[in-house]
Amino acid sequence: MTNAVKTLTHGRELIAFRIGDQEFCVNIMSVREIRGWTQATPMPHAPSYVLGVINLRGVVLPIVDMSLRLGMKPAEPTVRHVIIVAQVGPKVVGLLVDAVSDILTVTPENIQPTPDIANEVEKAYARGILAIEGRMICLIELDSLFPHTESEAA
Repeated sequence: MTNAVKTLTHGRELIAFRIGDQEFCVNIMSVREIRGWTQATPMPHAPSYVLGVINLRGVVLPIVDMSLRLGMKPAEPTVRHVIIVAQVGPKVVGLLVDAVSDILTVTPENIQPTPDIANEVEKAYARGILAIEGRMICLIELDSLFPHTESEAA
């Protein structure tokens, strides 16, 4: 068995995306589709990181500003932004990001632990760091980033 075949057999696929000049990734199994930016309708009393809702083929979908959710400055959506439609627990949400950059196939050995300098909030959703081809990519666990009760509020 070649190394490439071993990687595909034992690897885990992740979707990498950019927010500003930082890269993050999530498990590809939680991603339903990737689509261009669509103006969201604001919802009263929604959490600050929820931009609003869109109608996706008859389903009302909350759109989350991932930049704001990760503690960065709020996004200013343009036609260049992308919505990653993802399954988070029992809910489907749209994740607004700057761009999808890559599909990665990694093994557990490729994922390094989150450094001890990360605060408890970061440790709650960051499952590790990928150091690939000179890039540092933070692996995010969506279920931890959107606890069940918050996803219901969105």
